[in-house]
Amino acid sequence: MDEENAFELLQRYRRDRRVLLNFILSANLVKKVIMPPGAVSLDDVDLDQVSIDYVLNCAKKGEMLELSEAIRAYHDSTGFPSMNNAGSAGEFFLVTSPEPSGSPPGRAPPPIPVYTPSPIVSNSNLSKSQSFQSTQLQELTVDDIEDFEDDDDDEEEVESLRASRRNPTNASDIVLGLPPFATGVTDDDLRETAYEVLLASVGASGGLIVPSKEKKKDKKSRLMRKLARSKSDHVVPQSEHAPGLAGLLETMRIQLEISEAMDVRTRQGLVNALVGKAGKRMDTLLVPLELLHCISRTEFSDRKAYVRWQKRQLNMLEEGLVSYPVVGFGESGRKASDLRILLTKIEESESLPSSTAELQRTECLRSLREIAIPLAERPARGDLTGEVCHWADGYHINVKLYEKLLFSVFDVLDEGKLTEEVEEILELLKSTWRILGITETIHYTCYAWVLFRQFVVIGEQGLLQHVIGQLKKIPLKEQRGPQERLHLKSLRSKVEGEGGFREWTFLQSFLLPIQKWADKQLEDYHLHFAEGSVRMEKIVTVAMVTRRLLLEDSDLALQPYDTDRDQIELYISSSVKHAFARAVEVTSATVQEHSLALLAEETKKLLKKESTIYMPVLSQWDPQATLVSASLLHKLYGNKLKPFVDGVEHLTEDVVSVFPAADNLEYCVLALIASTSGEENVDAYCKQKLKLYQIETISGTLVMRWVNSQLGRLLGWVERAIQQERWDPISAQQRHGSSIVEVFRIVEETVDQFFALKVPMRYGELSSLFRGIDNTFQVYVNHVTDKLVSKDDLIPPVPVLTRHKRESGIKAFVKKEVIDPRLPDERRSSQINVLSTPKLCVLLNTLYYAISQLNRLEDSIWERWTKKRPRDNFSIKRSVDDKMRSSVQKDAFDGSRKDINAAIDRICEFTGTKIIFWDFREQFIDNLYKPSVSQTRLESLIEPLDVVLNQLCDVIVEPLRDRIVTALLQASLDGLLRVILDGGPSRVFFPSDAKFLGEDLDILKEFFISGGDGLPRGAVENLVARARQVIKFHGCETRVLIDDLKSASGFDVQANGSKLGADTQTLLRILCHRSDSEASQFLKKQYKIPKSAA
Repeated sequence: MDEENAFELLQRYRRDRRVLLNFILSANLVKKVIMPPGAVSLDDVDLDQVSIDYVLNCAKKGEMLELSEAIRAYHDSTGFPSMNNAGSAGEFFLVTSPEPSGSPPGRAPPPIPVYTPSPIVSNSNLSKSQSFQSTQLQELTVDDIEDFEDDDDDEEEVESLRASRRNPTNASDIVLGLPPFATGVTDDDLRETAYEVLLASVGASGGLIVPSKEKKKDKKSRLMRKLARSKSDHVVPQSEHAPGLAGLLETMRIQLEISEAMDVRTRQGLVNALVGKAGKRMDTLLVPLELLHCISRTEFSDRKAYVRWQKRQLNMLEEGLVSYPVVGFGESGRKASDLRILLTKIEESESLPSSTAELQRTECLRSLREIAIPLAERPARGDLTGEVCHWADGYHINVKLYEKLLFSVFDVLDEGKLTEEVEEILELLKSTWRILGITETIHYTCYAWVLFRQFVVIGEQGLLQHVIGQLKKIPLKEQRGPQERLHLKSLRSKVEGEGGFREWTFLQSFLLPIQKWADKQLEDYHLHFAEGSVRMEKIVTVAMVTRRLLLEDSDLALQPYDTDRDQIELYISSSVKHAFARAVEVTSATVQEHSLALLAEETKKLLKKESTIYMPVLSQWDPQATLVSASLLHKLYGNKLKPFVDGVEHLTEDVVSVFPAADNLEYCVLALIASTSGEENVDAYCKQKLKLYQIETISGTLVMRWVNSQLGRLLGWVERAIQQERWDPISAQQRHGSSIVEVFRIVEETVDQFFALKVPMRYGELSSLFRGIDNTFQVYVNHVTDKLVSKDDLIPPVPVLTRHKRESGIKAFVKKEVIDPRLPDERRSSQINVLSTPKLCVLLNTLYYAISQLNRLEDSIWERWTKKRPRDNFSIKRSVDDKMRSSVQKDAFDGSRKDINAAIDRICEFTGTKIIFWDFREQFIDNLYKPSVSQTRLESLIEPLDVVLNQLCDVIVEPLRDRIVTALLQASLDGLLRVILDGGPSRVFFPSDAKFLGEDLDILKEFFISGGDGLPRGAVENLVARARQVIKFHGCETRVLIDDLKSASGFDVQANGSKLGADTQTLLRILCHRSDSEASQFLKKQYKIPKSAA
């Protein structure tokens, strides 16, 4: 807020200061006000730069006020501190801070020199140096100002002001394809001559008026007023010239920077040239020649200005008639040589004494007219209708003059914009077409060139749209009339180039520089159009339209590219290569990271810039531009990458740095191609245009080697963990072994290292990891189950079947029965006893922990893999990967799961069998139902079973409880069936025992159901069904069993199998345990079963 208030106060102070000064100067408070040079009224003076003290001092003393001195006093005072003269002593304000400035100087300041202003005298015969050294004081008048308008100093000042408003763009690389002038004609010469041609053209229609001296004095210099006004003031220029043709000519004079004195001289000279030439049109005059005749030396302020003016006219005659003629001289060749001699004599006459010089000049001018007029009036150019004077026969000087006229369409203050009177100016310039031989095609071509060159110099993008409009207006060959086609065909010039002289047509002279400049920009559009695409879009349009015009103008193509698409691809190729080369240069100097990794990132930035900024522009001319750009960047980086890839053998830091960057770049390229051409076309395009980097294949091989080495290490850790395992629970909460925890730790470390590899991978590497981990757990499970002995080692051998007899048994036979040669040896028995029930439960818990953590591990791997490869590969890579992925997802860890589940089932079965057939062998297998069923019931085993069952449930994890209890129930039923079917000769069962056996089975069933807290009743019922059926058979009479056995065995031909639904082995074993003669006789007769002791 403080800064804004200060600014407002400053603006108010300046405004009030101007109002006060204007009042003092306008209210006759000062004796006389003398205006500074170039100013007519106070409106032309910047009052902000007038010293108030100087004005007030002049008012107090009653002296004349010279505003130039007041301005000088203001600027002189700015170098000193501000003074306050209100008090008795002068107060001043320091510009600098006094503290760091040090102490004041001890000596007195030097005296101020007395300044005497240099007066200006009006003696036109003196040179500028002589005039400024005079001591005579005289007021500067308007006439004196006019005399100085031709001075070089004023022109240099104007030019410097104009140059300061230009964008300092070097336009040396855009030059017309025309031969240089032999006489050294300058741009100022062309500009002044162009104005003379314009006046002659206007005079032909009677619009040329010579202003009187009184009007000239009152007229203000609009040029100086506009140049003195800053562009930042945002003042809308008001039209100050007279309306109509006179006002438009005044605008042209200002635009072309022609002084008023020169304007008046030229107008008067052209009017005088028609005196005595009745019926002669002004535009048929040989303008330079007539001006030389009609304008004398006395009309110039000094000799120097006249000599320069005369030299210009002579040079124009030589350039127009002799240097580069369109029409050959033929018999007039000698006249051309004489003309050059005369021009030289006229120029030399200025160095002769005045009397001799005037005589020689007059004679030479007379001879010059006799030679020049026939040369200028010879028929040419096809020829335009009416009387024609080819005063400038060579077309290139004509178009250069027309070019200077066209440059007047730009605003003096803002040369990047067209002036308000542009349409009127262009209409006025049509009057010069007759003299300069301009046609519609030439006009549009020259105007497009002028606009484009101004764009190059100033950099104003708005001009480009005008350039495009003019280029599109240039008629094609078939749109031109026959006379214009003949005229344009004759306009040729020889230009020296790198390959020697080359003949160019008119369109080539003007449009080739435009095309070459545009091509140079577009061949490195990354450098020249880094900020945006609007300017680039217009430049591309200019290049394409220009190119079409040139190809249509020439019978042969200028270059081996016939279509716009080929040219656009040439731009892309060149610019991308330049940009990539710069990226290579930048990244090669970096040492923190591998240059190829950085280059991949830079290339990806280029690709993004291409697709977002440049390709939307170029795709308007070539729909395949994006594909061309992406493919080229892919190829350029691939050329740099190939030597590195060929030398890779192991996973190193460089590989881990370069491979992911290269793979990501390739994915971005493929994604861009897919978005442009459609994903379904990517395969075909890649096969034709791209050579994929194969990063995944190469890195996959390296990763596979690493995985295999890690898996070998992993198996070693499994062996070590198993050897150290004691199968004790880790804690009350963690009731599994410690070895599985160690195995999972090693596996997870391996997985972490796998995903820490930032190189690209395929599903093949993931599949290898899965297979290795799966094999690791299979090896672990095999080590666990190897601790188990065979089930046959737990179950005692089945006794030999014998039949019972009421006689006393044979002792020798009985003794033979007691001996069991297949009992486990001592070592095996020790191995069985080591695997106690709690340890077996820990084994089961460990396997359950393994399978549950295996699921979590698999989910984690897939999640991390998805994050590592968030994208789906394109179809060119996807087919193989999809097959691999489906196989990995289908088979991942299935081998481990099957082995673990099989191991859990085996250990559960082993545990139940061990408890019943090993731990309870004496109570259950050996002594149950001995000597009879009624004396030894199953109820006596329930309490020991309950103890064991509680022990199991305390250790086993909840999800495995039913499985281990079911295995114990199954083993109990197997033991019961073993007792009642293969109990040996010491057990005898009667039909009446079936009732007790059934009660025992119910007791066993209810024990495992445990009132609903144990196994499900339905599952238990299914398991006891077989035992219940066998007990039912035990309740049958012997005769019924024998008959049913005969039916089942096929002894009875009329029978159709067992009526009881029993198998022969079951019936046979039941009969072997019957102590009656009928059963004994049947078994002896039919099965030859030996008898046993009762």
